[in-house]
Parts: sequence; C-alpha cells; structure tokens
Amino acid sequence: MSTPLPPPRPSEADGLNPVLEDLLSRWAATAVARDQQGGHAAEERAALRASGLLDLTRPSAFGGQGVSWTGFYRVLARMAEVDSALAHLFAFHHLQLATVRIYGTPAQQAALLRDPPGRTRFWGNALNPLDRRTVARREGSGWVLDGSKRYCSGSVGADWLIVSGWQTEPEGLLIAALPATRAGVHVQEDWDAFGQKQTDSGSIRFEGVWVAPDEVLVAPGAPLSDWQTLRALISQLILTHLYLGLARGALAEGRRYLREQARPWFSAGVAQAIDDPIVQHRHGELHLKLRAAEAVAAEAVTALEAAWAQGEALDAAGRGAVAVATAEAKVLAHRASVEIASQIFELTGAGATSRRLGLDRYWRNARVHTLHDPIDQKLRDLGRHSLASRWPEPTPYG
Repeated sequence: MSTPLPPPRPSEADGLNPVLEDLLSRWAATAVARDQQGGHAAEERAALRASGLLDLTRPSAFGGQGVSWTGFYRVLARMAEVDSALAHLFAFHHLQLATVRIYGTPAQQAALLRDPPGRTRFWGNALNPLDRRTVARREGSGWVLDGSKRYCSGSVGADWLIVSGWQTEPEGLLIAALPATRAGVHVQEDWDAFGQKQTDSGSIRFEGVWVAPDEVLVAPGAPLSDWQTLRALISQLILTHLYLGLARGALAEGRRYLREQARPWFSAGVAQAIDDPIVQHRHGELHLKLRAAEAVAAEAVTALEAAWAQGEALDAAGRGAVAVATAEAKVLAHRASVEIASQIFELTGAGATSRRLGLDRYWRNARVHTLHDPIDQKLRDLGRHSLASRWPEPTPYG
C-alpha cells in the first residue's frame, strides 16, 4: 500500500512559493475578463503545468515535491483567492494523484505517478460514483466502458483521467486510470454553469472504451479500508479550501473598494466609507465569519494529516473523527464564502456592481461550487454525532 505523505517541512511554513505568486499575479491581470468569457483556459493551464505546481503532492520517490496536505491546502486557498476556477483544476489534478496513491498497487503507483521525461501529466476527473450512466461490463481479462458522465472537472486538456463505471451484475463500482486519448473517450466542452466557468467540468462520453486489468484501481465490489475512504475527505477539504479562498478574495476586494472608491452614505457624517461605524461593524462580522472557518479548517487538515500517517492501521473511529472535523470545516467555509461574497455589496454600494470590476464572480463561483453536495447532510451528520455519538457513514461525499 502507499506510503503516506510526510509531515510538513519547515520550508512549507516559511511562506508561499515565489513561483506561485508570480503565477497568480499573471492570473489576476486577466481574471475578470476570463471569468466573463468562460471556456477553456488553455494558456493558464499551460502556465500551471510549466510552474512545477502540478508536482506539489507527488511523492519525492517519483520525482515530485512531496508536500504535505497542510502545504497543499495552503497553496490551494491562496490560489482560490485569485481564481477559484483555476484553483479547482489544480486541486482536482492533485485529487487524482491521491486517488492513485490510495487505491493503486505499488506497480500502478510507479507507472502512474512517475511522469515521462519532459512531460508533466495533467490529470482530470471522471470519477462520479453517483452518476451510473457509464456502464462497465466484463470482457475477457478487462472491462469495457459505455455511457456518459457529468461533472468531469479538468477533463478538457487532460492527459490522464480517473474514471468510474457501474457494473450491474454483480453490482459494483469500477475505478480506473486511463489516458484521455484512449479510443472511445470523447471529452465534451459543455460546461455552462454561471460560476466556476473555467473548470472544464463538462461531460465525457465513453464508447466501447477498453480498460486493461493493470489500469483498474478498484474492481467492482472490492471493499475499501477505513484509510482508503479518506479520499472522500481529501475531496471535501478541497472544496472547503476553495470556499475559504473565495471568501478571502471577496473580503479583500471589498475592502480595497471601500478604501479607494466607495463613497460614504450621506447621513453617516464621515468623509470616508471606511470611517462609517455601520460599515466597520458589518465588516467586522464578515471578518469573524472567515476567521472561524479558517480556524476550524486548520484543525480538520491536522486531523487528516494524523489519519493519513496511520495508513492501513487507521480504524473506523479515527476515520470518523476526520469526517466530523471535515464536516464542521465544510459547513463554516460554505457559509463564509456565500455570505461574504453576497454581503460585501451591502457595504460597498451600487458602484461596486460595475461589470468592469467583476466582483460578482466571487458570489457566482461560491454559489455554484457550494451546491456540490447538500450542506444539510453535513449538519445532520454533525447533529447525529453530537446527540448519539455516531460517526458519519463513509460515502463518496464524506
């Protein structure tokens, strides 16, 4: 089984990578225009590939940087402050690498985690356990996939995909790693949500796609250990940190507008909007929403690090503790992103709605992404645990 990621190195706490900040400065210059245009961000994806950040969580044994989950999530949230769609692509690439590490055999990890010379693989997602329209049928020593699948984040322009297919007799989920150029894989550029426009999260059509035995990460019906079910929690914390980045970005842009452009309400009796006591009070409330979400998210990542380090020794209680911490973080980050991105306009005023500023992108991105799975399910799990000491049941969403 996989070797867990190492604990955070001192360098990870010293500051963010200058390469990241250079990349983000370039993304920031075009973020509003690209958000309004939508479509495939080919140039930005190429820059991300060239930056070396796709190697961040890849184990050093396979030529990667071997950064811990703490370091990864920190970079992700910073990235989402500037462009949550491109941060989504970055994050889901690393989720697929984690999938190989969690489910793959040592031979599969060696083949899939070590990139070919001169080429960094960009991974996309086609693993959606709740979408059973893609059917896997046994054929000879392997399987054949037919059908379609939605919400395939990062699929456009990807080199490799983690895919799933549903076997009907006997029932079970097949999970495999395939090159995106495999015959019969048709990636569709049909993502049309009003937010997260450049996540390449459209659909894929599979027509007689062959899956070889050594490409199968999880065979239909194969049980997952408590440690292997951490994949869903890694994914949930990805969403959490995307929300945190959106909340930070919205608050920062709103603060900048208040300082530089906003005019105070006529009856406030102040010369600058930032001196209005009502604005100060409301801004303080938004600040606290973000701080609370950040603090609980940090605790959840610490819990994940500890559970990941246990490997296959992790038990149901250890896994459950991470699930509870992750649910708490997800709920608070969800609320912070949607509420801050919306309420900041009540402080900045009508002028901040100008299309040229693009401040609405934070709310649109947060609103689209927080619909990924129902927040009420997380609240139910938390209430059930508090009232009856029951751990959340492992599912594809936590």
